[in-house]
Amino acid sequence: MPDVTVTIGGRDYQVVCQPGEEHYLHGAASMLDAEAVTLAQQIGRLPEARMLLMAGLMLADRTAGMEEQLRQRDARISELERAVLAMRNAPPPKPERVEVPVIPAPVLDSMAELAARAEALADRVEETGAA
Repeated sequence: MPDVTVTIGGRDYQVVCQPGEEHYLHGAASMLDAEAVTLAQQIGRLPEARMLLMAGLMLADRTAGMEEQLRQRDARISELERAVLAMRNAPPPKPERVEVPVIPAPVLDSMAELAARAEALADRVEETGAA
């Protein structure tokens, strides 16, 4: 089992962990050290046991807050999943009747005439350009 040295509150500790878990141990020790440094800055030097206790309690408080946030988010996710399921199982909405205005025949005739004129002009331009 690996023997790891961690520093918490300016003090070194030898800790044993499972092989491959060294990075987790260093991460946890880093979090505990951050709390210990904060305590030392606010209160000053504390006995080792008290410093570790207070730092651990501060981390536990933060963890409890995060767990509460996680519970609230899980509840919200469940609520949204139920809403999605209800929408999927709901009957489709009734179709709406949409009326599209009809283009009057004289307008269509005028447009066809304009298109024919444009084609005739294009043919003339093509003939002029080729000659």
